[in-house]
Amino acid sequence: MNFLILLGIILLFIGVANPTGNKAFAKMSGLFRIAGIVVVLLGFLSSAIRIVEPGKVGVRVLFGKVQPTTLNSGLNIINPLEKVELFDITTQSYTMSGSERERSQLSDGPIRVLSADGLEVTIDMTVLYRVNSMQAPAIRREIGPGYTYIDKIVRPTARTRIRDNAVMYNAIDLYSKKREEFQANIFESIRKDFEDRGIILENLLVRNVSLPESVKMAIEAKINAEQEAQKMQFVLQKETQEAERKRVEAKGISDYQRIISESLNDRLLKYEQIKVMQNLVETQNSKVIILGDSKNASMLIGDK
Repeated sequence: MNFLILLGIILLFIGVANPTGNKAFAKMSGLFRIAGIVVVLLGFLSSAIRIVEPGKVGVRVLFGKVQPTTLNSGLNIINPLEKVELFDITTQSYTMSGSERERSQLSDGPIRVLSADGLEVTIDMTVLYRVNSMQAPAIRREIGPGYTYIDKIVRPTARTRIRDNAVMYNAIDLYSKKREEFQANIFESIRKDFEDRGIILENLLVRNVSLPESVKMAIEAKINAEQEAQKMQFVLQKETQEAERKRVEAKGISDYQRIISESLNDRLLKYEQIKVMQNLVETQNSKVIILGDSKNASMLIGDK
């Protein structure tokens, strides 16, 4: 009950009651009654006005019965006898993580699941959600006040659906190529459950997947082997290109030699010999130049 209403009732009682029959007190009783009535009226007026903060809605409860409509943010006029409970409708996060810095009322430890190949996988995940403002009265009536829905709906639903979906994947698939598919399947299954209970799922983030140490070593070995294979493929490709370059170069040399050999004949060779001899004779030193074999020798004698 509003404090002003209670105070007004007390003043009215004092103004009406006069068990001792004191005349002096009787003269003041009228003032007490007037003050009591004024205070009671002020109490009812203040109880009829409710201010709801942004990002919240008010759920009205009258004599233990939840009213079907909610109070939106801002100034609201209500029945003074109604009790108003506020529900946060902004985006909230429920985090499952092994980090101590992220532990709070809206978080929990990482979830450990069994994969399809029987290995234990540790998953860190964050669920982003908000309360459907239109369903806030139903949540208050069916689940409870305040953040009760976190322990009754958000936490068990999220952890159960993660386990249900994880058993359909091998540990390595969860860690690598099917991680996005796993996240999408969990999102869809949780979304349906939340929607039925008046909660809107906005996003779901698989932040980390931790595998057993033996599996990590096997994955690292596989990655190293793939990298070595890629490196060897690059080396082979480079050697193939080098061999092709040498083949083209050899063919070019061969073609050059063939063209030269086809263009050379006795007359051309003789002509080139004469040009060389002339250049030698024109030098300043006197000389005798003999070219050719003993049968076809040519001789040039310099004049200096």
